Amino acid sequence: MSDGILDEAYERLHRTGPEFEGWLSNHGPMAVEALVRHGHGDRVHRWLDDYLPRLDDLPRGLRPVDDWRSALGDPKRAGDWLAHFDHELREHPWQEVLGTWWPRLLPGIAAGATHGVIRVGHAVRALRTDGVNPARLAELGQALGYWAARWQPVPGAGPLTGRSDVATALAGVPRLPAQTGGIRDRLSRLPDVPDWATAAVALRPPAGAAQAERTLTDLVHRAGLDYLRFGHGNPVMLVHAVTAPTAVLRTLPALDPALWAPSVAAAWSATAAVTSVYAAPTPAAPPTVAPAQPDEVFARAARHGDAHVVKLADAVLESHAATGDARVLAAAGYAGHLI
Repeated sequence: MSDGILDEAYERLHRTGPEFEGWLSNHGPMAVEALVRHGHGDRVHRWLDDYLPRLDDLPRGLRPVDDWRSALGDPKRAGDWLAHFDHELREHPWQEVLGTWWPRLLPGIAAGATHGVIRVGHAVRALRTDGVNPARLAELGQALGYWAARWQPVPGAGPLTGRSDVATALAGVPRLPAQTGGIRDRLSRLPDVPDWATAAVALRPPAGAAQAERTLTDLVHRAGLDYLRFGHGNPVMLVHAVTAPTAVLRTLPALDPALWAPSVAAAWSATAAVTSVYAAPTPAAPPTVAPAQPDEVFARAARHGDAHVVKLADAVLESHAATGDARVLAAAGYAGHLI
């Protein structure tokens, strides 16, 4: 990180807005953080040269965020939210800002097709791993601001009340019968899906902080393996069933342990919802993917260049490191084949 490539990339990206073409998420900050993290910083500026022209300008604010509850989930206030968090992070330590806002934002984890929490996860990793500087603080502020502006709950989500382990709970997630429309429309139809209300809280709640971390680790792992079976249903959107809980998992160390259990519940709701509305109703035979070492898995994703492939490779590498299961690495190659 001494070469400053990530900070240079952030500075280029922070002239742009968190969305483009209406409501598509700006994947740039997440993708470049993953590229730098895995030793492919030499690709970053060329990647940005291709990516930046499609992005919108940074949105202007309308008025200060005085009543934050009424402003949550209002994309017209995106500029206000970005300014709000820029100010907060100039005045207070980032851990304090995160600790205040994480429980407020967490119930709206579906924000921006889960990209709000995903972008926060990448920003927190940069701060925790590489230290604090203005560019990284600005990135956390833009990530939190985007999450706030697009704040969206998962229908039926709440405290976990089930008795199922991760594998059983994921296997029991019902599928949305008509998988049409965008994610906001699909999520709005979840309450009409038989057994969704049960599935939304079916996971066994963690008994403590250590178990919360193990549950999230298992959730990322199982979602990665499920991508190999169901990813053909929607190769792009199903990436988020893996990357959203990954973002929560990598944020845990920066949070008060009292927030870990509700973080597991929110991560579960995101993965379950994305699975329900996008996963194929029947599994496909697992693809035949040539074995590769972790470094080569990410190198292939970097050469592919798609932001979702890059971010999935980043997530499954962490899952492999935590579980030792090499099968999950194949998900990145499969995504590269499908996308």
